[in-house]
Amino acid sequence: MSARTTPPFRADHVGSFLRPKVLLDAREQKARGEITAAQLRTVEDRAIAEIVKFQQDVGLHSITDGEFRRTYFHIDFLEQLGGVQCDPPTLVRKPDGSEELAPPTMRVTGKVEHVKDIQRADFEYLKRQVSQTGTPKVTIPSPTMLHFRGGRAGISKVHYPELDPAFYDDVATAYGEELRSLYNAGCRYVQMDDTNMAYLCDEKMREAARQRGDDPNELPHRYAMFINKVVAKKPPGMVLAMHLCRGNFKSTHAASGNYEPVAEALLSEMNLDAYFMEYDDDRSGDFRPLRFLKPGKTVVLGLVTTKFGQMESKDDLKRRIDEASKYAPLDQLCLSPQCGFSSTVHGNNIAVEAQRNKLRLVVETAAEVWN
Repeated sequence: MSARTTPPFRADHVGSFLRPKVLLDAREQKARGEITAAQLRTVEDRAIAEIVKFQQDVGLHSITDGEFRRTYFHIDFLEQLGGVQCDPPTLVRKPDGSEELAPPTMRVTGKVEHVKDIQRADFEYLKRQVSQTGTPKVTIPSPTMLHFRGGRAGISKVHYPELDPAFYDDVATAYGEELRSLYNAGCRYVQMDDTNMAYLCDEKMREAARQRGDDPNELPHRYAMFINKVVAKKPPGMVLAMHLCRGNFKSTHAASGNYEPVAEALLSEMNLDAYFMEYDDDRSGDFRPLRFLKPGKTVVLGLVTTKFGQMESKDDLKRRIDEASKYAPLDQLCLSPQCGFSSTVHGNNIAVEAQRNKLRLVVETAAEVWN
């Protein structure tokens, strides 16, 4: 079994990293009007240069900007599409004193359009920081985010009296234009972060979909069609992956459940190149859904948790990779942490050193399994 020279790599990662204090302080200063946007970007630039070096030092080939220019993994991108309005999430304090992030309200109030390059300048800066042995990766939210949270009620009936095909086509066109913009800047690796396919594994979330008027058994197949419209517009030579997220705010999760309800639509019907699937604990179920993986596609097993600092063992990781290989060929598998370390600016409850150690564990384990 060999290493991979194209993404996803045997040792990969989802993308976001804990924000350094200097960056968090600069964000607060910008919010108070004490520094300008340009001054904040200068701080971001320095922090990104450092997180790029961090990734290269631990042995990763896939390099992101840590999502250091974002507050939330999805809103910061989606609100820059024409026709989309996002209200920020709200923090809800639970009776036990912990905090929960109430989902943002995303509304389609007009025709969805790509009105400007969204990630290009950020990618161009990232690319300049990455050595020739690294591959810069851009992470963007999945287009399904524009439908799942609000359903039909969240999409303008004036502009979209029928969703199919006009709404799906317009969103796919907007995403295709962003992908071409990135491709023209030299980007060859893009990951779409999708909570919704994973949420459709959870009975509470499935019931919420029913209450919005959607059929949770039909939605995965509709989303496969939706994603395929985007895939059809990606430039040749670009790797397009999807990360399935079950929630990742301050080390909490929002959904649980085996992948079985979405597995066929996800792994057999979608024309994506790769899937980052969370498998860090029992709430993700077993590996049987991997039997639907098509030849030529890759699943990156998210076996190392980013939610807590306790370290996994190499032996346990190897055992689980071996178990997964009973349902999908080992050559079509890779290894990563289950999610990012900081899907929002707040970050998970994990130390910076644990972040480093977990990534080194992924790199070392992958080298021993596949080399």
